[in-house]
Amino acid sequence: MLDSIIEFIKTFLMLFFELLILFIIVSFIVSLIQQVVSEEKIKRLLSRPNKAVNYILGMIFGAVTPFCSCSTIPILAGLLNSKVPFGPAMSFLIASPLMNPLMIFMLWALLGWKVAIVYFVVLAVFSILTGLVFSKMNLANSYKGVNVKGDGFFANKTGSRFKQALNDAWAFLYPMLPYLFIGVFIGAFIYGFIPEEFITKYASGDGFISVLIASVIGIPMYIRPETMLPIAEALVSKGMSLGTVVALIIGGAGASIPEVALLSKLFKRKFVISFVIAILGVAIATGLIVNIII
Repeated sequence: MLDSIIEFIKTFLMLFFELLILFIIVSFIVSLIQQVVSEEKIKRLLSRPNKAVNYILGMIFGAVTPFCSCSTIPILAGLLNSKVPFGPAMSFLIASPLMNPLMIFMLWALLGWKVAIVYFVVLAVFSILTGLVFSKMNLANSYKGVNVKGDGFFANKTGSRFKQALNDAWAFLYPMLPYLFIGVFIGAFIYGFIPEEFITKYASGDGFISVLIASVIGIPMYIRPETMLPIAEALVSKGMSLGTVVALIIGGAGASIPEVALLSKLFKRKFVISFVIAILGVAIATGLIVNIII
C-alpha cells in the first residue's frame, strides 16, 4: 500500500509539472501566432478564388486558433455572417477543437510521436473532406444566421507581443488548471492503484467494437482534453489499446455536449446530426488506423 501511495505522489508531481510547463510554452507560441492571424485575415484568405486552397487554409486556421468550442463557435458564426464560403468554414470548425497545438503536443508528450503524427494527418484530411462533403450536401441552407456572443478572442490587444503572449499564456492556463489537476490526479491514481489485470481484462480490446464503444462514450462523458490526456496515458500504460483511447478523446473533444448545444443555436437539426455522425466516423476511423499502424 505504501509503495502505491509513493508511486501515486511521484507520478502526480511528474505529470502535473510536465504538462504545466508544456501548456505555458505552447500557449505562449500560439498567442504569438494569433496576434498575427486576425479574424479579418481569416475571412479574406478563406474567400480566395482557389477553392481547393481555401479548404486547406480552413483546416490550418482551425488548427492554430482557439482551444475549445466556446471560442470556435462564435468565430464560425462571424465567418458565415461575413459570407465566407461554407465548406472552408466547416473545415475550420472540425479542426479547431481537435487539432489545436496543445492537443498535438500533449499527445506527443504522453502517447508518443507516432500517435501524434497519425492523429494530426488523419484529422487534417478528415477536416478538409468534411468541409467538401458538407458543402456538397447543401448543409449551408441549415444555417440560421444567428450571432453567438464570443469571448473577445480576436479583440484588439495593446502592448508588446511578447508581454501579451505571456498574459495570454496565463489567461489560457488559469481556467484550465482545475481540469489539468483532475486529469493528472485520476491518471496518477490509475498508475498507482488500479491493477493492470483489471484494465487488460475489461478494456484492452483493439477491434472495431472496442473503438466504437469508446467513440460513443466520449460524447456524453465530455471530459476536456486537458483532463482526458493524462488519464489516457495511464490507461495505455495499464493495457488499453492506443486506438481505443484516441477514439475516446476525439469523441469527447470533437462533439461534446456543450459544442452540440451551441451548434444547435446556429444550425437546424439536419446539420447537427450530420456533424455528430461525422465526428463519430473520424473517431472510429482514427482509432482503427492507430491500432493498425502502431
